[in-house]
Amino acid sequence: MALHSGAFCFHGFPTVAHESLRHRQWVVKSSGFLRSRVVSKSHLKFKVKAFSGDGGLVESNDSPLVVCFGEMLIDFVPTTNGLSLAEAPAFKKAPGGAPANVAVGIARLGGSSAFIGKVGADEFGYMLADILKENNVSGEGMLFDPGARTALAFVTLRNDGEREFMFYRNPSADMLLQESELNYDLIKKAKIFHYGSISLITEPCKSAHIAAAKAAKDAGAVLSYDPNLRLPLWPSAESAIEGILSIWDIADIIKISEEEISFLTRGEDPFDDAVVRKLFHPNLKLLLVTEGPGGCRYYTKEFSGRVKGLKVDAIDTTGAGDAFVAGILSQLATDLSLLQKEDKLRDALLFANACGALTVMERGAIPALPDKDAVLNAIFKTVS
Repeated sequence: MALHSGAFCFHGFPTVAHESLRHRQWVVKSSGFLRSRVVSKSHLKFKVKAFSGDGGLVESNDSPLVVCFGEMLIDFVPTTNGLSLAEAPAFKKAPGGAPANVAVGIARLGGSSAFIGKVGADEFGYMLADILKENNVSGEGMLFDPGARTALAFVTLRNDGEREFMFYRNPSADMLLQESELNYDLIKKAKIFHYGSISLITEPCKSAHIAAAKAAKDAGAVLSYDPNLRLPLWPSAESAIEGILSIWDIADIIKISEEEISFLTRGEDPFDDAVVRKLFHPNLKLLLVTEGPGGCRYYTKEFSGRVKGLKVDAIDTTGAGDAFVAGILSQLATDLSLLQKEDKLRDALLFANACGALTVMERGAIPALPDKDAVLNAIFKTVS
């Protein structure tokens, strides 16, 4: 992938290119957002799927499908913060995996979603399949491998809720998904096709990922990409940069964090709009930069800005970015005109920020994902 700026140059590896990537802390209480419009309490009674153009809410009974491709695994989260893996007295098992988190998040918000990926034909794999079913996520694209185990991740939690990961994938079932096993009928139904970069690390899953994205694009789907950098899973920092950028130009929507901007630009300032714009390719419709408790920035060809986040007391930041993605994709699936109308986009991003904030208040990713009523109540408390 060519970065579309003559000024883009690489010098040295960024300071975040170390053995494990840390994620930003969410802190304190509750604040507003830039150019906020008052949301009346009467709006909150609806079972909504999108914000309407006039700042109100609209109800939809038939939400378009978001298909999420990639890994689903078990996160083992310590019951006590601030201890190393060796020191932790016990762990809580929680279903996770970024694409699966997004699929469940969308369904919790009242949207329609499906997951495509592979787990082991083992107790954890069957448990994960049941989790999808219980959350009304279509699992028709999920496969079970009798020769490989479901992936596991042990998570350390600092006292501030930030995380580091240790993975067990040697190889795990998600890495073994083959192109011939893809459910193309399901892929072609997607209005939005969402994926990360972990499925690009090894074959045969890499080829399956590329084929699935191409099929979705050819069928007219909007492609959504969250690199979700997990550096310890890549052979090297250089291979991670190359792999993540290898599919950059095909995405219509990209969500990245401040840390990922620094990583991909080899240490440049993630708060400099000129640096961020270097990552904006000619066909990109929306680039989102998450800032943890600070909220998010948004960039299109026509406009850009920032929407402040909701401030909460963080327990575990696992899944916060995925909840944010679920929030914005649930809105875009219902109304793609958000991409052209800044006021509507800002409302949708406030909704997404609230999704992320609520998720950090509980341990684990999928267990913590909010439903739409909780999100709307949080928004109402913030702007009232």
